[in-house]
Amino acid sequence: MTDGATRVVLIRHGESQVTVDRVIGGHRTCSGLSDLGRQQAARLHDRLADTHELDGAVLISSNFDRAIETAQVIGPAIAGADLLIDPGFGEHDPGPELDGMTFAAYVDRFGSPDWGGDPHHEVFPGGGETIARFHLRVGSTLSKTLATHPGRTIAISCHGGVVDAIFRQLLRTAPTGAFDLWTSNTSLTEFVPSHRAAESATDSKWRLVRYNDAAHLAGLPPATNPPAQRRDD
Repeated sequence: MTDGATRVVLIRHGESQVTVDRVIGGHRTCSGLSDLGRQQAARLHDRLADTHELDGAVLISSNFDRAIETAQVIGPAIAGADLLIDPGFGEHDPGPELDGMTFAAYVDRFGSPDWGGDPHHEVFPGGGETIARFHLRVGSTLSKTLATHPGRTIAISCHGGVVDAIFRQLLRTAPTGAFDLWTSNTSLTEFVPSHRAAESATDSKWRLVRYNDAAHLAGLPPATNPPAQRRDD
């Protein structure tokens, strides 16, 4: 059932165990949420159960355990939601060679990653995605999802890098650099079509309704330990 009001709501997963362990956690080695991450997801569940702000949404998760676990926790608070899994919304793939490597070992071998430079640079040598390939995958997946679920609220349990990619693409900003996004775990980021876009199939402008809405986390520590790298999510 559709009501004509398209909404894209991006939900960054709860804190991951790989972040706590300081390892690069691609889909091959992701070990789900940390204890704090489960608390964060439970807080979001309680908020959604109280506010009903995502009722009727299509709930989609990436194929990473941390995103799936987050979606499974919050899903019962979203009336009418069945969980769909789409690998296209997965985080930037480090490739099989680096998946599971510690951040310290990565920096020792390759230096600090440059997330704000050439999008075709091999941030993850040995088979990982470039930023350009990552953005193409995420953007193509979003376009497919919008075409499949017109006029629906689409809630996506995903990752900090995915939020960054969709933010830049929908608002037509620089693909890298220019600004940094520091998206909190289990925060909500929402986009809707502009008024003109809602009336015209040829106008694809989007409006940012909210970014990094994490009011439900009040009183919880921000992290189990301070982050060592920007993309340790």
